[in-house]
Amino acid sequence: MDSQTIVAPMTPTGVSAVAALRVSGSQVRMVVERLFGTKAAKGLKPRMANLGTARDPESGKVLDSLLFIYFESPNSYTGEDVLELYPHGNPLIVRDLLQAIRRIEGVRLAEPGEYTRRAFLNGKMDLTQAESVADVIHSANRAELENAHRLLGGALSKKIATLTAQVKDISARLELDVDFAEEEADPDFAGWETRFVSIRESIQQILNSFRGKANLSRLPLAVLYGAPNAGKSSLVNALLGEDRVLVSNVPGTTRDFVEVRLFLEGGEIRLVDTAGIAEHATDELDALSMKKSREILEEADLKILVLDGTDSTEPVVQPDFIVHSKCDVRGTLPETGLRISSKTGAGLAELKSVMNSALFKKRENEEDLWITSEREKACLEDAYAGVNRVLDLLHRNPAVELLAFEMQLVRRALQSITGEISSEDILQSIFAGFCIGK
Repeated sequence: MDSQTIVAPMTPTGVSAVAALRVSGSQVRMVVERLFGTKAAKGLKPRMANLGTARDPESGKVLDSLLFIYFESPNSYTGEDVLELYPHGNPLIVRDLLQAIRRIEGVRLAEPGEYTRRAFLNGKMDLTQAESVADVIHSANRAELENAHRLLGGALSKKIATLTAQVKDISARLELDVDFAEEEADPDFAGWETRFVSIRESIQQILNSFRGKANLSRLPLAVLYGAPNAGKSSLVNALLGEDRVLVSNVPGTTRDFVEVRLFLEGGEIRLVDTAGIAEHATDELDALSMKKSREILEEADLKILVLDGTDSTEPVVQPDFIVHSKCDVRGTLPETGLRISSKTGAGLAELKSVMNSALFKKRENEEDLWITSEREKACLEDAYAGVNRVLDLLHRNPAVELLAFEMQLVRRALQSITGEISSEDILQSIFAGFCIGK
């Protein structure tokens, strides 16, 4: 592992109240001394927040007055000495601090995912936990985030460890039989098939939980549609709590669909306000607008028909549910559907609840976990195929040498999941997708 000390910002580029930088490696005390002075370096105490004035080591220029915290090896994220700095969130300050630290001998800019990679190499986490760090950061809804936290907490690691232990036990017995094959009678494999089938079922159960990252990263899409001037744009603004979409009493104000992001209890969704769909288009532009509305409806996970009581025609697309708008100024309202007033806010909480339930369906067992890594899936598939070959050998040719060899492959496939066995190429492909500060 590279012995150089690394530095990188932990927060995105941009203006904020506070930013954060992380330094990890053997030169951490030197960095403190060069930025804050010898007294600060000698007085370092782990996990204690310190207020200091950081100065450029070469020019002595004041960089910022900031908080910094020291984490002593091995009790840190990476397992090395770590320094976290919290300057004011001005990009100029962050840039100057970063440049000043990089100029200190033995310090360089961190590569993408290098902090987490060092945490893995120093035994702070296994490979499944390291991969889940990215899931924690990028989860788009609450269910994904909870699953990522379970993975980071080692839930999958424990399942794989149990399976690996079972396979190791069988492998040890088989290899012992190989060593003494000439001295003893043929091994008795009675009852072994049950153990192999049990292992295969456990592997299959984990495999069945796989969800690709592409599907998980896609935000659910809810589409509002209906006749012109039905109150769709007003409803979008009411749901957002701000005037994001242009509203007018003139029918047809919305000519193209408008997409916004809305946060519900379960997570973030895409909410689309479409151009009004009438029985007949008034002109070519109107026809094109309605065509676009129909196209986005085909992609929708949730179709919400907005009615204001003036349109009696059949909807062009069957809705998932109906919203009756302008209930504060209308007389009699149908019994079915939700009654909404964008002006008074009546019914908005109920609408959000219905949308949340439809777009973020609860799992039968909230404690279940699923895997998102293609690498982990491939390793499990290799292990599953290996167990199938073992079962086939038991029926056709239960030669102990062949069984031992196949179980060795199964064991290696399972060990590869947690990184007990790993290669430089695999590690590079995993951590290259991380941000620099992680």
